[in-house]
Amino acid sequence: MNVVDSSCWLEYFAGTPAAKRYAAAIEDTAGLVVPVITLYEVFRKIFTGVGEAQALLAIAHMRQGKVVDVDARLALAAARFGIDLKLPLADSLIYATAQSGGATLWTQDEHFSGLSGVKYFPA
Repeated sequence: MNVVDSSCWLEYFAGTPAAKRYAAAIEDTAGLVVPVITLYEVFRKIFTGVGEAQALLAIAHMRQGKVVDVDARLALAAARFGIDLKLPLADSLIYATAQSGGATLWTQDEHFSGLSGVKYFPA
């Protein structure tokens, strides 16, 4: 199982040279877990950058994976990660989603470097 951080999704959709790092995790939709907060972050960034039509296409692709909503259990786990690891809200929710499902988190965000269950790629 894989969780792909928002910044990696954005690299993938933009077709940057870094996108190939995340393609395998993104394209394996059967093993893809999508935290609902990544839908928000990706939609907002693409919508403001290139428009609603492209943002909706990106979200349709992301929704091919298993979208995980925030419930009380996940919110509390994220709060603990936020406190213990000094992660901001969105990142703590993304990490908690990955940890709760035993998934690997693919990211290029440095504050995840060295954490359990993370594949970190420097940007």
